[in-house]
Amino acid sequence: MTDETNLIAWSLEEVADRHGDPTAAVYDRLFAKSPEMAELFIGDKTGAARGEMLAVVFQTLLDFSSEGAFGANMVRAEIINHEGLGVPPGVFTTFFATVMETLRELLGDDWTPPVAAAWDDLLAGLETAIHSEAAA
Repeated sequence: MTDETNLIAWSLEEVADRHGDPTAAVYDRLFAKSPEMAELFIGDKTGAARGEMLAVVFQTLLDFSSEGAFGANMVRAEIINHEGLGVPPGVFTTFFATVMETLRELLGDDWTPPVAAAWDDLLAGLETAIHSEAAA
């Protein structure tokens, strides 16, 4: 595991240890930022789909930060899957940033410059992957 992957993993684990499941916090932030996204979850009455999606996102983030093939392939596949729902690729950039912002808020002062740098690198790599898939 790289240092970056370790910091990403640490931030995810630390939030879970301190706050439990961050699903509600992530989606509350997403829907506040992009209210139109809430409409896509109208059938998710219990929040189970959101929780499941976020769990896959966490796996994807960890793999992507370690330069594994799963993360990059998952991003590509989900961009294609979500096209049928009318979700433009740019929403993925917004969503990944929303996850980071939520974790940063929940970790407060423990969001150190090395953790921020690891997330900045991760988000930059994801944005490149998203835009290259959108251009394909």
